[in-house]
Amino acid sequence: MKLLERPAPVGVRPRLSEVRGTEPGYQAYSLLYLGYIALPLIAGLDKFAHYLVDWDKYLSPLAMGLIGGRITGFMNLVGLVEISAGVLVAVKPRLGSIVVALWLLGSTANLLLMPGYRDIALRDFMLALGAFSLWRMSRQYR
Repeated sequence: MKLLERPAPVGVRPRLSEVRGTEPGYQAYSLLYLGYIALPLIAGLDKFAHYLVDWDKYLSPLAMGLIGGRITGFMNLVGLVEISAGVLVAVKPRLGSIVVALWLLGSTANLLLMPGYRDIALRDFMLALGAFSLWRMSRQYR
């Protein structure tokens, strides 16, 4: 900012051309945006491959009862939902980020129903907070 320039009035958003690449808030938004495209895409694709982890072990007994033991079909559905959420973040970050955040809260609730997975539940909860942050930031930067 030049010495004689007046700051923008409160509530006035700067033009993207003025902030791209230099403003810390935009950089944080960009990192969250890319991360919340990659996270659901990778996790969703891995629901089919089970390369990263055996996802079936993360289903609570309550969830198992609700799906009637059809784990493979359910995990394929979960994978499709996650892939779709990643694509939605890429195309419409404001909507996609809230979908991802709510999905992660559901995952958190599922994990809290099982002993021994509270650390992963905490991780998913924190990821949900990051997705909510992307949702808030998308008003300004998208």
